[in-house]
Amino acid sequence: MWFLVDSCSASDHTLKHPGRHAPGKRRVGVCFVGEGAVNDCEDTRVSIAATALQRQIGIDLPIIQSPMAGVQGSALAIAVSNAGGLGSLPCAMLGIDAMREELEAIRAGTARPFNVNFFCHAQPAFDAVRESAWRRSLSDYYREFGIDPNEIPQGQGRRPFDAAAADALAEFAPPVLSFHFGLPSAELLARVRAWQPTVMASATTVDEARWLQDHGADVIIAQGAEAGGHRGMFLSNDVSTQIGTFALVPQIVGVVKLPVVAAGGIADARGVAAALALGAAGVQVGTAYLLCPEATTSAVHRAALQRESARNTALTNLFTGRPARGIVNRLMRERGPMSVAAPEFPLAGAALAPIRAKAEAAGNGDFSALWCGANASGCAEIPAAQLTRALLAHVPGYVDLPTEAG
Repeated sequence: MWFLVDSCSASDHTLKHPGRHAPGKRRVGVCFVGEGAVNDCEDTRVSIAATALQRQIGIDLPIIQSPMAGVQGSALAIAVSNAGGLGSLPCAMLGIDAMREELEAIRAGTARPFNVNFFCHAQPAFDAVRESAWRRSLSDYYREFGIDPNEIPQGQGRRPFDAAAADALAEFAPPVLSFHFGLPSAELLARVRAWQPTVMASATTVDEARWLQDHGADVIIAQGAEAGGHRGMFLSNDVSTQIGTFALVPQIVGVVKLPVVAAGGIADARGVAAALALGAAGVQVGTAYLLCPEATTSAVHRAALQRESARNTALTNLFTGRPARGIVNRLMRERGPMSVAAPEFPLAGAALAPIRAKAEAAGNGDFSALWCGANASGCAEIPAAQLTRALLAHVPGYVDLPTEAG
């Protein structure tokens, strides 16, 4: 396995580390020095944290593909894991049988570590009065598209991690589990600990990072405000507490003893290098993968990502009932991105589902959740493996990584 152990340049590597690379051998990835080797390079800030995470999880590269429910399945996770990063499978929108099928596909497609992700929200009780008011607020759109709101079924949306999921996972014993909106109950966490996975969880504030460390997380994902999709906030509903990635990462690094992964707005090698320099042990990247052929991103969503308007994103609770970052579209402009009328997460989406379906059938995303981070500049229609390696191009300590597929 290749480990990042220093940030020396290729030209002076032989002088600093004589005998570590045989003459004529191509050095791919990062310097491999084996267990217990001494790092004698001057700049070790990046190397210590990144090496620790790579060794802990068993990955070659400090790149974690963000789990993105609704726009990916096992194919993207397999591609990233086989490229040396950590591929992720989102399970919040999968039933148990569908989750099993995806896990079987991953087991058949890679022998490398992978991550399985779940939400940890409390499922709210259905509020008929609030749902009725929400549908009334959407009445103009129902008339526009010829939809009878009385015929729209009640929806449950995304499901939280539960005992059934834990039981199904035991057969596969995934090496990494990640959670959004906190952690599962102590009982559920103890059940999955039986196969000794690395447990990662998202923190959007320093207080959340401390809480996660105290309640059993092994790795903290510092989710900055730029991140696409749902905010992982769980100790507060106040969006004013949400700060940017490069402000959040060093603050969390300074108060926890666990590895910290930077997430949000990181779309290229410059962002990766900056995160590692701030003390992050790795980065989690999502938006940049949305145009990869392995992603299942819809045609409407793909088109939106390639427009100039993808630069205009905002936090909105209209689509699910919880703040999430997406490309600003007609619904967000006309209703305002945040609404007190939206039912609790994840119940808000049912009323919008038929409107979204009609609009998408006409080729537009005016009513779709076009999840996207604040930096879509890294989106590229290239294989996920190629993108994974490109994220480390010219990053100190990672040299000669091939950027072409294969």
